[in-house]
Amino acid sequence: MSGFHSKLGSASGFDPLFSRRQFFTRGRNLLGGAALASLLGPALNGGSAFAADGSPVDGPIGPHFAPRAKRVIYLHMVGGPSQMDLFDYKPKMKDWYDKDLPESVRNGQRLTTMTSGQSRFPISPTKYPFAQFGECGMWMNKELLPNLSKKADEICWMRSLHTEAINHEPAIAAMQTGNQVTGRPCLGSWASYGLGSMNENLPAFVVLVAIPSNREQEQAISARLWSAGYLPGEHAGVSFRSSGDPILFINNPPGVPDDLRRLSIERLNQVNELGYQRLGDPETQTRIRQYEMAFKMQASVPELTDLNSEPQHTFELYGEEAKKPGSFANTALMARRLAERGVRFIQVYHNNWDHHSNVAGRMPSQCQDVDRPCYALLEDLKQRGMLDDTLVIWGGEFGRTIYTQGKLSPENYGRDHHPRCFTMWMAGGGAKGGAIYGETDDFSYNIVKDPIHIHDFHATVLKLLGFDHERFTYKFQGLDQRLTGVEPAHAIEDLIA
Repeated sequence: MSGFHSKLGSASGFDPLFSRRQFFTRGRNLLGGAALASLLGPALNGGSAFAADGSPVDGPIGPHFAPRAKRVIYLHMVGGPSQMDLFDYKPKMKDWYDKDLPESVRNGQRLTTMTSGQSRFPISPTKYPFAQFGECGMWMNKELLPNLSKKADEICWMRSLHTEAINHEPAIAAMQTGNQVTGRPCLGSWASYGLGSMNENLPAFVVLVAIPSNREQEQAISARLWSAGYLPGEHAGVSFRSSGDPILFINNPPGVPDDLRRLSIERLNQVNELGYQRLGDPETQTRIRQYEMAFKMQASVPELTDLNSEPQHTFELYGEEAKKPGSFANTALMARRLAERGVRFIQVYHNNWDHHSNVAGRMPSQCQDVDRPCYALLEDLKQRGMLDDTLVIWGGEFGRTIYTQGKLSPENYGRDHHPRCFTMWMAGGGAKGGAIYGETDDFSYNIVKDPIHIHDFHATVLKLLGFDHERFTYKFQGLDQRLTGVEPAHAIEDLIA
């Protein structure tokens, strides 16, 4: 390599820091690619491309067909909500109280180390009353979800999600990135990469972490969950803090006026541009764009996070908790404000759904956190005419077991992780309101009808965003990588309006 550098440097004046890899990266298929692009135009991406408003555009980046959803608000309940205590009604389990789960049902399923050593697997049916809601007749917990139940006919219910992951870290990674191994791009990064930004002053992908009112058993939430992975770094999520300044260093230091900050960024970008011209590292361009975005956010973020402009009826809808920074209600309201300002993907995390114990004590506080704000978010988007093109997603990384973990008590029972079946829901953005898809057995343990693998779920979300998941790829390490991986997956048409 050093010989290659020295020969180019002495014989032709070529930049000695320009490596052989950079030479072939910059020049590969240049003429052939230009000729092909001129012949295929928008078909280069496998079909006509469309802008966010549905109008055709040229170029390889963009959806394959007109999207139903322009933006996504993804509400992830970290820890795995208990489906049989919220949405998957199993009345026959009352007759099974304290009886062991039959081996014919468990069928040798892999268990976590938290229950694999138990001598018994006593069934603990839910203690909560259920009722049917809406014309669709969706069974829901009527005590803990009185507000969300009003939206039964506007929500697309998915009761047969399943995954291979049985522990939190790989399960959350799989739900967010399609793979249990961390380091892949998440769904928000794919949306940013495929559709780009709809605003100039905020990131395309924003992450909000809500603080639960009960903090008994939280799971770790880290930036690798909103990483861009092998996609360009500009598509990574930007995390807003729940207290203090929403973003570190959003304000200038004392004595540094805006014009001096602007000048310093311009000079820094000039240096970065020289580095890019010399070395050709595409991440340098990402750095330039991020500095520009950071400067614009110094003006846009304070306005975004100032709720004084919200009328009183907003807080009557979301509740007074919406005024409390970091609460789930406040986060839901912030998600709406981000969406109406053109943020493409808003990822929200709400912790403490890992109910290994004290389900009866913790489930009420968890539902009180999210019930009214989820209803309010859907109603708010609807009133503003945004729900039709905003996809709202709610769910965790897996479900919970019908048998109890530890000692069985009607007032203090726990549930272990359960990847074989769990419930999620979607609303707006082309999702089919009132649809109830998938069924589980009497134990809410195995799927008996219409299974939805997480790759099928991802393929469906991508279709609502305008993408054929099999053609939506990114070349990395010689392979056409995609969110849905290499195993067979399909978008589920029955979930789409």
